[in-house]
Amino acid sequence: MVQRGRHAPEATRADLQPGLEVEQGSLGGSILTQRGSERAKRREIELVRGHEEIRENRSLRRTCYAELNRDARQFTTALNHHLHVMRERGVGDSDIEALEAAKDAHRGRYSEAQMIAPDEVLKQASVVNQALNKVYGQVKRLERGAPEPGETMETAARAQYEVWDNLRAMRTTMRQELVVTPEE
Repeated sequence: MVQRGRHAPEATRADLQPGLEVEQGSLGGSILTQRGSERAKRREIELVRGHEEIRENRSLRRTCYAELNRDARQFTTALNHHLHVMRERGVGDSDIEALEAAKDAHRGRYSEAQMIAPDEVLKQASVVNQALNKVYGQVKRLERGAPEPGETMETAARAQYEVWDNLRAMRTTMRQELVVTPEE
């Protein structure tokens, strides 16, 4: 109802256009619904990205662990082979190159693991790395004919054999961290 006159209230747009209030309410509701939908989409995208990141991180760790395990085992095998060569015939250039290549490959993988592996895995990898470096040092001193007191081919071979136990412990820790093997 529109009144005209001196004291008549000002006419509103809703008074002049019946149904406008309903349209404004519908429009506002649509905007709120749209905003809520957009927020839900953003949350879903963030959740998917989070899952993808977790999957990629796990894949990166799995690859790192497999390569570190392989290269540590190959370095151990190369040390064993080098000790046999030293006993049987003397070391040649190709023997030295093979040992150095295995050492360098392990060193590269260990460096990579230091940036990727969690502390629990890195602790076991460090034990393996230290044991391999200790045996390598013994082998090289024996090869030069300058062993430290108590170092013999037999002590180096024993130390090299003990690395296998460290490798098994490292592999078990890696598998547990990846939830491949349940913790005992």
